[in-house]
Amino acid sequence: MSLHIYNTMSRKQEEFIPQQPGKVKMYACGPTVYDYIHIGNARPAIFFDVVRRYLEAVGYKVDYLVNFTDVDDKLIRKAEQLGSTVPEVAERFIEAFYEDTEGLGVRRATRNPRVMEHIPQIIAFIGELVEQGSAYPSGGDVYFRTKSFAAYGQLSHQNLEELQLGIRIGIDERKEDPQDFVLWKGAKPGEISWDSPWGPGRPGWHIECSAMAREYLGDTLDIHGGGNDLQFPHHECECAQSESLTGKPLARYWMHNGFINIDNQKMSKSLGNGITVNELLKRIKPEAIRYFMLSGHYRAPLNFSDDTVEQALGSVERIANCRINLEHRLGAVAPDGAGAAGWHAREGAPIGVLRYEPLTGDEALDERLRGLRDRFAAKLDDDFNTPDAITAWFELVAEANALLQLPVAPAPALRALLGLMDVMDGVLGLLPQPDLAAGLLDDEVDALIAERTQARADKNWKRADEIRDQLAEQGILLEDTPQGIRWRRK
Repeated sequence: MSLHIYNTMSRKQEEFIPQQPGKVKMYACGPTVYDYIHIGNARPAIFFDVVRRYLEAVGYKVDYLVNFTDVDDKLIRKAEQLGSTVPEVAERFIEAFYEDTEGLGVRRATRNPRVMEHIPQIIAFIGELVEQGSAYPSGGDVYFRTKSFAAYGQLSHQNLEELQLGIRIGIDERKEDPQDFVLWKGAKPGEISWDSPWGPGRPGWHIECSAMAREYLGDTLDIHGGGNDLQFPHHECECAQSESLTGKPLARYWMHNGFINIDNQKMSKSLGNGITVNELLKRIKPEAIRYFMLSGHYRAPLNFSDDTVEQALGSVERIANCRINLEHRLGAVAPDGAGAAGWHAREGAPIGVLRYEPLTGDEALDERLRGLRDRFAAKLDDDFNTPDAITAWFELVAEANALLQLPVAPAPALRALLGLMDVMDGVLGLLPQPDLAAGLLDDEVDALIAERTQARADKNWKRADEIRDQLAEQGILLEDTPQGIRWRRK
């Protein structure tokens, strides 16, 4: 099965065919960096990270951009509150964004373009729109003539009359039409600004993505993504200004993720129920947060609560413990790495998920593992159905647990199970990554366990207890098994 994506533009699922074979140009709207990101921001960060990982896993080279809005009314107000400057506020929260998203297992994009570093490109883009008559200067601002773009409303599937209330925030005499939107905002006294042909000012929100996407990815993207709240007006306005200028579609596929509710209520400032990722990571394991985000289909709403996160933690620990058990058993039966490999590459097949064939010496097991590999890929090919892909992973866990119950588990079979688990984790990123800076390294743990084993053999119970307590303080749990002492992190 080939990859199919639900395209917001067409409102139907379509086969994914990039413009250039083997290459994908992908852009996801990033945050306005005036504060810590909240869990609503975390959902697209995690989901589009999975999209990027899967595309790479099946052989595509992905050029992935996530922008930073680093100049905006919110940043100006924040700088005033902090007695700081807009660039200083932006830098602070860009670093916080990296820390929070990397804590959630999100890989950095190919590029993270910033508005303040692309003012010349933005001014040039606006200038071209003015020159062709799609935009006009007025009172130090520049506005886009919405009615000049006949297809306005194509993405949100509404006409201008239906959208009028969404566009109009109040009567503005500088506009030719209340539905027009701003491309360049004239500076107020004391505000950060840049010189332009229309006077000092700064970019409007919508124009920045169009200009930066065009700068690095060309006139047409393969995939443009973001949250549902960006369909209108942000992405609608992006389409209008970009397609007016180039005469080409801005993106071939539009993807939008659903909202997150908090305890069955919409997350909003008025309710005061927003939760920052920075705060969340202090009390919830990152893999549980990531599991929660992927446990529902990306287009559906998710409900965040203590119960849902507790369930996510239990599920992800079940997967992690299974992998630990496989590694431990493999270390017992093949401590020096001996034994045939569990996989071999299929000639001419794409890399990653679909390339490898199990090679365990057990034909029936090989067939079952091939089926699990193919089901996992098929679910992701079906509009990135991560909940069902996770179900395939749990089927692998069941297969592994059955093998681990056998008195003798062959090394090739253990390696094949571990290999498929790593393939799945390479896409979904659900296995915990120990914070090595915060505690003992694996080799240090092994050395302490060996010392404790010797202390017990020598009947030095005091030292053995000291080591157990030291490991417990570091979150290391010890378990006795028929193959010896096994350890895992809490």
